[in-house]
Amino acid sequence: MPTPQFETLLYRTDSAVATITMNRPEQLNTIVPPMPDEIEAAVGLAERDPQVKVIVLRGAGRAFSGGYDFGGGFAHWGESMNTDGRWDPGKDFAMVSARETGPTQKFMAIWRASKPVIAQVHGWCVGGASDYALCADIVIASDDAVIGTPYARMWGAYLTGMWIYRLSLAKVKWHSLTGEPLTGKEAAAVELINESVPFERLGARVAEVAQKLARIPLSQLQAQKLIVNQAFENMGLASTQTLGGILDGLMRNTPDALKFVDTAAADGVRAAVEQRDGPWHDYSQAPPDKRPDPSHVIEP
Repeated sequence: MPTPQFETLLYRTDSAVATITMNRPEQLNTIVPPMPDEIEAAVGLAERDPQVKVIVLRGAGRAFSGGYDFGGGFAHWGESMNTDGRWDPGKDFAMVSARETGPTQKFMAIWRASKPVIAQVHGWCVGGASDYALCADIVIASDDAVIGTPYARMWGAYLTGMWIYRLSLAKVKWHSLTGEPLTGKEAAAVELINESVPFERLGARVAEVAQKLARIPLSQLQAQKLIVNQAFENMGLASTQTLGGILDGLMRNTPDALKFVDTAAADGVRAAVEQRDGPWHDYSQAPPDKRPDPSHVIEP
């Protein structure tokens, strides 16, 4: 089978393992079209390949992903959310709730895949990127990775709801209201993710887990994933996600949110982020020892 070509991703298979690498390293793998569609398509390729048993999702460069690129608002999505250059709530609602276009549905391609997906997280994993990671079945991060949802403070709401379903009530209330991030080590300690390891061991550990899973019959892996997923579906996951998409659209278009995006457009994303996160002294406004080590780079 010829290796498919994507604009924002790299896709490769090695025996029973398919690896999807987000490949916009100079932009910290921020999410812009056609990345959501390409991730969904790449997962589909792995699903249809009879040799593949396990899928690994990772990011090239020094980050898993910096989340959605909001420097120009959602201009990347053009008229799908706007009419005559202004937000159209009817279009937004229809776009986010539709199976073919909704961002949550793109994230959930990872959840829906019948084969297990391992997220290999390093560097920044924030905003929508955390949805990609947390939709995976197993999440392994470097100790110094930073995982969070800064949009909890401005310009968004939980989409997949995976933060809600993976954390205890006390923890999810804290992070949903404060937007405070977790390091990989902290995320493993509260069981948001499965484990963290020093960056130098990250690739080897993911490969080790993938190979262990690949020794199990595929139908057995699929059955176990299905029953666990179905239990969470029965907890109301889909209805939570429907509300999340609607609230996200509203929170992107409040007066405060529009000022936030205007600042980003006029003065740069850095200025908007400084205003949002400066008082909290976290994310890019944190001291160096609280940010990912920039020398931790994954070569695709």
